[in-house]
Amino acid sequence: MSAVFQLTPQATEDLDAIWWYIERDSQVAANRVERAIIATCRMLAEFPLVGHKRPDVTPLPVLFWTLAKYPNYIVVYRPQTTPLQVIAVLHGKQDLKEALKDRTLKNP
Repeated sequence: MSAVFQLTPQATEDLDAIWWYIERDSQVAANRVERAIIATCRMLAEFPLVGHKRPDVTPLPVLFWTLAKYPNYIVVYRPQTTPLQVIAVLHGKQDLKEALKDRTLKNP
């Protein structure tokens, strides 16, 4: 059984934007990256404390996890929620502080 996670609406928008950006070159690649992100979210739901804090980026009570296979992508999530709440899926070259500035944390 897979561990359960929930994407916030903003994280869903992030994932969609990543898919559409990659799809311009290759739908196969876009699908592959999306599957890797979803698999990572499942792994994080199963082992929520594996991520790390980034107080230099945000004071929010979230952890960060960089995808091993696609290290350009970072999943930002709330480890204490059930289901695990993914609040962002970001590209590492983005201004992470700016991208997370307006993210809200809502209890699931």
